[in-house]
Amino acid sequence: MVMADEVVASRRESITTAIRAELQRQGVSGVDIEALAEAIETAIAAHAPLSEGRHPDELNATNDD
Repeated sequence: MVMADEVVASRRESITTAIRAELQRQGVSGVDIEALAEAIETAIAAHAPLSEGRHPDELNATNDD
């Protein structure tokens, strides 16, 4: 089973790789790619859903809705 930390690390690596490839394609140098990847990761995490479904206090006796 894949752990949450592994998913985050994999996503971070993908972000870093994409940034590096695009900056190289554009001929840009001197950019702190790790810092940029961290900023993007933070922005993504800020908009991630906290949870799915209903909280126990939102359920009723029949749960038919």
